[in-house]
Amino acid sequence: MLVWLADFAGAFPILNVFRYITFRAGGATATALLFVFFFGPAAISWLRLKQGKGQPIRTDGPESHLAKRGTPTMGGLMIMSGLFAAVLLWGNLRNPYVWIVLFVTASFGAIGFYDDFLKVTKQSHKGFSGKARLSIEVVVAVVACYFVMRVGPTGISSGFALPFVKEWVIPLGLLFPLVTAFVVVGAGNAVNLTDGLDGLAIVPVMIAAATFGFISYLAGNLVFANYLYIHHVPGAGELSVICGAVIGAGLGFLWFNAPPAQIFMGDTGSLGLGGLLGVIAVATKNEIVLAIVGGLFVIEALSVIIQVAVYKRTGKRVFLMAPIHHHFEKLGWTEPQVVIRFWIISVVLALVGLATMKLR
Repeated sequence: MLVWLADFAGAFPILNVFRYITFRAGGATATALLFVFFFGPAAISWLRLKQGKGQPIRTDGPESHLAKRGTPTMGGLMIMSGLFAAVLLWGNLRNPYVWIVLFVTASFGAIGFYDDFLKVTKQSHKGFSGKARLSIEVVVAVVACYFVMRVGPTGISSGFALPFVKEWVIPLGLLFPLVTAFVVVGAGNAVNLTDGLDGLAIVPVMIAAATFGFISYLAGNLVFANYLYIHHVPGAGELSVICGAVIGAGLGFLWFNAPPAQIFMGDTGSLGLGGLLGVIAVATKNEIVLAIVGGLFVIEALSVIIQVAVYKRTGKRVFLMAPIHHHFEKLGWTEPQVVIRFWIISVVLALVGLATMKLR
């Protein structure tokens, strides 16, 4: 919204600063942070009053988790509120990528909210039907990826890019929305599976957002894109503003989610944020890079898939408990040890992902 002030830069030259993506990304970060920080306590009190017993805690999990009973969930509402407020204020609302990303974020967040609502009201881990939930996610992702293809740059709009390869893409044609929808849905559910310990999911999400904020800026800038031999996507730089808002909202949420957590993110936040990262990766032609940068999320998801597949086939478990962060808790790691070590892994993977920008 504020970007429109730049239209009056002829009369007031200082307003030209609103044209700069870096300035608006910084503004979005600060706005989202302050929004969540100041409205967070009221939101937590309201959610605690409405939810009563809070999020149900698994009795078969680590014993240390039983002390978390009564902690409210749906903290994703705080993150989403700060995110949307910041983007609508600082983002260029003429940019189609902004609306595509917000559409996915809001839709996935709504699915997660309904799932959280059912779990809280029924005091059960069985929320939204898995098949129904996945079906809606796929529809949302296909629609979003179709519009990404429509507004994408000529020649590569329906192509699937590969890291370490200059310029070339795998032409998918009309299959592009179906193939890339898998990236969006996979990212959403992978982040969702990671959200199991205080602060475990939100920091890697912020690390990935910071990485893709940088990548988006490079992809949207013709000079930088040509220098690095990455695909130039006009308008993609605006996604840096959204990534900045994610970082700000995430930092504000982490203030309340730091151990011992006053509130849990819930599916409301994890699904929405994961979908957001997925569609940004698709828009910037960095789908595989997301798997590297978000490698922690991939590992968490694979641990569940492997555990379920092996158990159904042999009746034996590969991990003491899945997702894998619970496996390490069962091995004797304390919750802070698991969380901080996983943060370190996320930083390393983000650096590896950024390295792919140059190694082409």
